Amino acid sequence: MSILELTAVSLGKKIQAGEVTAVQATKAALAQIREREPLLNCYVTVDEEGALARAAEVQKRIESGELTGPLAGVPVAIKDNMCTEGLLTTCSSKILYNFKPTYTAEAVLNLEKAGAIILGKTNMDEFAMGSTTETSAFGVTRNPWNPDHVPGGSSGGSCAAVSANECFYALGSDTGGSIRQPSSFCGVTGIKPTYGTVSRYGLIAYGSSLDQIGPIAKDVTDCATVLEAIASHDHKDSTSIAREDLDFTSALVDDVRGMRIGIPRDYFSEGLNPEVKDAILAAAKVLADKGAVVEEFDLSLVEYAIPAYYVIASAEASSNLSRFDGVKYGYRTAEYEGLHNMYKKSRSEGFGEEVKRRIMLGSFVLSSGYYDAYYLKALRTKALIKKAFDQAFVRFDVILGPASPFTAPKIGDSLGDPLQMYLGDIYTISVNLAGLPGMTVPCGRDSQGLPIGLQLIGDCFKEKNVIRAGYAFECSRTYEAPELAKADGGCESAGQRGIAGSAEWKKEVQ
Repeated sequence: MSILELTAVSLGKKIQAGEVTAVQATKAALAQIREREPLLNCYVTVDEEGALARAAEVQKRIESGELTGPLAGVPVAIKDNMCTEGLLTTCSSKILYNFKPTYTAEAVLNLEKAGAIILGKTNMDEFAMGSTTETSAFGVTRNPWNPDHVPGGSSGGSCAAVSANECFYALGSDTGGSIRQPSSFCGVTGIKPTYGTVSRYGLIAYGSSLDQIGPIAKDVTDCATVLEAIASHDHKDSTSIAREDLDFTSALVDDVRGMRIGIPRDYFSEGLNPEVKDAILAAAKVLADKGAVVEEFDLSLVEYAIPAYYVIASAEASSNLSRFDGVKYGYRTAEYEGLHNMYKKSRSEGFGEEVKRRIMLGSFVLSSGYYDAYYLKALRTKALIKKAFDQAFVRFDVILGPASPFTAPKIGDSLGDPLQMYLGDIYTISVNLAGLPGMTVPCGRDSQGLPIGLQLIGDCFKEKNVIRAGYAFECSRTYEAPELAKADGGCESAGQRGIAGSAEWKKEVQ
């Protein structure tokens, strides 16, 4: 087995045992990035020089006995909406094409304290607005299982990088499913923790009441280990929660006897791909055979989740993104007449179409004539959705269902119909509205060979139930890595056009 095929925890053990060095692991990941990036375009920025210098420093601290944790010396990729001091952080947007933060996000700092080595920043939907990683100003990211298909989004770059062995694990952010849905499309594991478990300090906000940072990795053990490292109370984040039950790895036991698992009938109605349905129900049977009590039930208000989410998220986005005006940092239009014209032209030229669409929607629902009719009604719906989940968790420890109604669509299919793209988030959005933890675990492949993901949802602060169920299911399977496509034909040329285009565009705006 090559270094690249190791899980993050397995690699950490080998580094501690002296079988592999942090420098060797970093060089292996960087070599894979150089080989695969012309096709996949998972990264916006690769910090090769900084990663190698950091690896040498970390290796010395490991050898001296200073760093003994499970992630010490293991290379990681960071989604490009988390601030990293001195390292380009763009949110995959033209408006932040040259932004280098003066501080680092708390979750990333926690990883650095654990001895992690940052390889670079991963591509994403612009400002996390999208479900395919096609709205990035830096070109489309491609799915390692089939480069003609999307990797999902908005954390598509992070998920594709893990799947393609371009890093050993990654951080993503989840506003309405942006960790869980691309994890499903790329055949990896991702966890969105309970809202407030991981500090949002340094995460460039999309929807402040919904955003949450979480890990993406090859298996449940890695995700639990990384979540343990990044979870902490942070006084710099007013929504951060002081928790004592952060020993997530203690839930890594292959035992679900007596665990009550609910399957919402509402999740298996019209619109669900039959192959996805069969894979999810087969996964439920695996857990039932292991001793879990699996029952169907009705989870109300599912059909109202998408409109409520897009009203709330867009309203918060219109407020959060007002700070990007071309004054202090980022892109500023070359020609303008007066301050307000500079604002208008900088934003018109700097933001992409999907971001503009959501800003306009958010401004509309917050306007004086429509605030009560839309925004307040969406907040009331959010409260009712949370109440429906509370009632469900009186009966069940975990809710089981699909992460997406379909497998990864072809590149270009979703952007032509934004409403259809929004409907693809139907199984993930409610979890963010209710602030719950959720995890995606690979559970099969469709007839095209594309991965299918199983979603497990827990009650607030009950990540351990989700991890336990996911680990038990995973123990019945083996991890599948994609057979990476050769960089030939139309895929390579398209990938190179995206990268070359972004490079030319950078020169132009500079």
